[in-house]
Amino acid sequence: MIREQEVVGAIRAALEREPRVNLHNHPIELSFADGVVTISGEVGGIAAKKTALNIAAKPTPVKGLVDRLRVEPSEQMEDGAIRDHVCNALTSEPAFRSYSVSVMVKQEMESVRSVDEERFFEVEVNEGVVIINGMAESISHKRLAGVLAWWVPGSRDVVNGIELSSNAEENDDELVDLIRIVLEKDPLVNASQISVRSEEGVVTMEGGVATPNAKRAAESDVWYVLGVNDVVNNLVAIG
Repeated sequence: MIREQEVVGAIRAALEREPRVNLHNHPIELSFADGVVTISGEVGGIAAKKTALNIAAKPTPVKGLVDRLRVEPSEQMEDGAIRDHVCNALTSEPAFRSYSVSVMVKQEMESVRSVDEERFFEVEVNEGVVIINGMAESISHKRLAGVLAWWVPGSRDVVNGIELSSNAEENDDELVDLIRIVLEKDPLVNASQISVRSEEGVVTMEGGVATPNAKRAAESDVWYVLGVNDVVNNLVAIG
């Protein structure tokens, strides 16, 4: 029988070798029982979170993963402020013009905008974790809603439970199209300078950008997209 310390030790060793995770500055707690790894702590960014989760899921004995990792927020915000920012982002997004939006306030769901019973978002925030449920017409809309929630400075995690009204198949072409839309929405990024391709969720970016900050922003934007498993950032900062 594989012991807990063997699995945890193998995962921790892999995390220590991964520069994106940086266990020295952001310690992570691990446990393993009945085939399930529980991973918790606060990491420095979305890349660290997704990379750590991928590493934790790799050992052969691991059959499930409990994700309790949170991302260090770029700005401290109360749950109510985060909720308001997420709702504003959803209701202001042209692609969601026909969506109804509701929010959880004091254990009661309140309507922010009532448009369509079949396309809707329900938003809840708990200790910086944004939970979005509802029904979307496409996987692109589900992914875009998640990115808008991640872009709120106080967000520590986004749980995207949105269901789809159609049986849309996920593919790399759709993922790349959505990534282009996301990059175009970021004022820090000039999307026309960036070429994007994806192979089974591994996204590669190439091109020249104005500043190192733009390079970092573009990579974070891609990591925020649901379905992205890894990012190869070959962008060159020319400024």
